[in-house]
Amino acid sequence: MLDELNESNVTIQVQNLTKTYGPHPALRDVSFQVQKGEILGFLGPNGAGKTTTMRILTGFMPPTSGSARVAGYDVFYDSIEVRRRIGYLPESVPLYNEMTVWDYLDFCARLRSVPERDGAIERALEMVSVGEKADTLIGKLSKGYRQRVGIAQALLHDPEVLILDEPTIGLDPKQIIEIRNLIKSLGGDHTILLSTHILPEVSQTCSRVLIINEGVIVAEDTPARLSARVGGGAHIHLQVAQPAPEIPGELEKVRGVLGVRTKDANAGIYEVEVNPGADRRAEVAAMVVQRGWGLLELRPVTLSLEEVFLKLTTEEETN
Repeated sequence: MLDELNESNVTIQVQNLTKTYGPHPALRDVSFQVQKGEILGFLGPNGAGKTTTMRILTGFMPPTSGSARVAGYDVFYDSIEVRRRIGYLPESVPLYNEMTVWDYLDFCARLRSVPERDGAIERALEMVSVGEKADTLIGKLSKGYRQRVGIAQALLHDPEVLILDEPTIGLDPKQIIEIRNLIKSLGGDHTILLSTHILPEVSQTCSRVLIINEGVIVAEDTPARLSARVGGGAHIHLQVAQPAPEIPGELEKVRGVLGVRTKDANAGIYEVEVNPGADRRAEVAAMVVQRGWGLLELRPVTLSLEEVFLKLTTEEETN
């Protein structure tokens, strides 16, 4: 996948990154790239190396070996320049409860030497829909609003790169949709590395997914391609109105059909496995109609991102 990327348009470049804590390797020879304007989903179980990677990219800690560059700057040798170009939302947002929302963002803007602070604060508040809480003490905000304030501080200086660690944690369903739409709107103008445990969020927000487990990249592709690769052969979901015992055996006579599994005999639901890369829905539908079984539903089956994630991380742990 890396070879397919246009290297002249790469905003984040990680090469052979390794980080050890004593004898324990947190990252092992990790390499990946993120294109300008891309939203990359960064997934992995607890302890997989996600947080370590993000801390290295944000200049919080150095790698043991390997290199990482953000917007053309080395995260170790040009740490200050990297930090100027990154907006970071950690999983636990560092907020000051005794400050109002406005005062906190003004404080963050001063730390970053943001020009025209008032305008930058108003823009960030509007983007995360917290303008009406500008004069409220942070300690009196709900968890959802506190999370929004954290996102606002990451946007204050209009960074090229956003690194977001669990940005929708603690939000209600309506707020999750709003933040998800915000993240999608930021893609294109900003390069986004999004770490989350809410896998449907990745499917709906990210153009590409990177899965890390035990410090090693185990998969990198679009959600759809990952599903096809991990799922092996292609599968078709079939439901007929007139189920019969002979249906599996008859369907296996169709060219390209590898096998048929009865999922619910009473409801007439079957799963048909076919050769990868071959679309046999027309042939299957033709047989169902010809035999008078009554075609109710026919659609391709793909693994969900959750199933892909579990399959990859579980297989790695058991190998």
